[in-house]
Amino acid sequence: MNEEKLIETWNKQRGQIISAQMQPVLVLIATFVLSALGYFDKATDEAKYFALVVVAITGILTTLNQYAAIREGEAVCDELAKVAKKGALATKIASSRSFVSATAALIVVLDIVVFVVAYLAIFGM
Repeated sequence: MNEEKLIETWNKQRGQIISAQMQPVLVLIATFVLSALGYFDKATDEAKYFALVVVAITGILTTLNQYAAIREGEAVCDELAKVAKKGALATKIASSRSFVSATAALIVVLDIVVFVVAYLAIFGM
């Protein structure tokens, strides 16, 4: 692949990561609004667990999608690093591989934090 195609692929992967975050954000907003309005206070345990499972599954599917985009982004960084004469943008993208890899670890940490906060919001602890 040439430099232009690799940069195009890079932008596509970034766009996928950003758009993948929209659905779980909407689920979390709905969960926290319902919690703030006190709807979970009156809900059965089954309903609370169902809400928590929806939050968890949405997060897991999003994380899988983000990991796929991250792996492809890492591959683009590797390929751009091999290009002999590259422009400033390609050089910058190629040098960001370690940041892309660190993002994968950060996603796991943030997922755990969000799940714990969602649990606390739903079960009112």
